[in-house]
Amino acid sequence: MDWLTDPLRYDFVLRALAEVLIIGATCGAIGAYVVVRQLAFIGDAISHAVFPGIVIAYLAGASIALGALVTGLLTAVAIGWVARGGRIREDTAIGIFFAAAFALGIVLISTRQTYQGDLTGFLIGNLQGVSVVDILVSAGTGLLVIGVLTVLHKELLMASFDRTLASALGYPVFRLDLLLLVLLTITIVVSIQAVGIILVLAMLVTPAATARLLADRFGPMLALGALIGAVVGVVGYYVSFHFATASGATIVLLMTVVFLVAFVFSPSHGLLAHRLRHHPQHGASAPAIDPPSGHAHEAEEGEVLASSPRSPMSRG
Repeated sequence: MDWLTDPLRYDFVLRALAEVLIIGATCGAIGAYVVVRQLAFIGDAISHAVFPGIVIAYLAGASIALGALVTGLLTAVAIGWVARGGRIREDTAIGIFFAAAFALGIVLISTRQTYQGDLTGFLIGNLQGVSVVDILVSAGTGLLVIGVLTVLHKELLMASFDRTLASALGYPVFRLDLLLLVLLTITIVVSIQAVGIILVLAMLVTPAATARLLADRFGPMLALGALIGAVVGVVGYYVSFHFATASGATIVLLMTVVFLVAFVFSPSHGLLAHRLRHHPQHGASAPAIDPPSGHAHEAEEGEVLASSPRSPMSRG
C-alpha cells in the first residue's frame, strides 16, 4: 500500500498525476479518430510543427503555449488546404510542412546556443514541472475537445467512414476535417508540457489502437481509449517515480506493453484468437468485422468499425 500512498505526500506528484490523468483521457478520446482515419502521420507532423512556435515564443519572452498553438494551427490548415484539391497527395503535403517547420525550429535554436538546454525539455517533456495553471489549461482543453467530439459525434463519424454520403447529405466535410485538425492541434500543444514533442504521438495513437483491438464499435472504442490513456498514464507515472525513470517515456513504454498484450490476447481480434479461428479443428474461419454499410442511421449510432475509413481525409 505504501507504493501507492508514499508518492502522494509530494505536491509535484499530485500535480503530475492530475495532468497525466487529464491528458491521457483527452489523447485517448481524440486518438480514436486518429486511428480510424489514419491520421497518425498528421499528428506526428503537427507535433513537430509546433517546435518553431515554441522556440520563437521562448526567445521573444512570449507565451510558449500560444506560440506552439499558432504554428500548429497554421500547419494543420496548410496541410488541409494544399491536399484538398487532390493535385498534391496528403502524405506529400504533410512531409513538406513537417520537415520545413521542424527545420525552422532547429535553425532558430542554432542561432541561440545558450537556450538549447532549456528548449530540449520540450522534446522530452517535464511532468515534474507541471503547475496548477497547466492543469487548469489541460482540464479546460480536455473538456472542450471531448465536448466537441460528443456534440458533433454523428457528423464527425459520418465524415470519417463515408465521405461521399456525408457530402450528399449536406455535411460540411472539409470544415469538419479542419475542426478535427484544430482539436488535434490543441490536444498536442497542451500535451507537450507533460510528455514532450517526441512522445506525444504515442499518447494519441497507442491507447486508441489498444481500444480498437478490444471494441467493435466506435463509441465504446472512444470511451475505452480515454480510459486506457488515463489509467495507464497514472500507473506509468507511479512506475517512473519508484524506479527514477523519465516519466513520459515510461508511460509510453507501459502503454506499448498494454497494446502488445491486447494484440496477443484480445478475445475478438487478438493473435491467439485469430489462430484458433483458423485452426483446422475449428473449421472455417469466423467472419471478419463488417464495415459500415454507409447508411446514415448506422453512422449516427457509431456502428461497427471497419479496418479503415472508406477514403482518406484529403478526399472530400
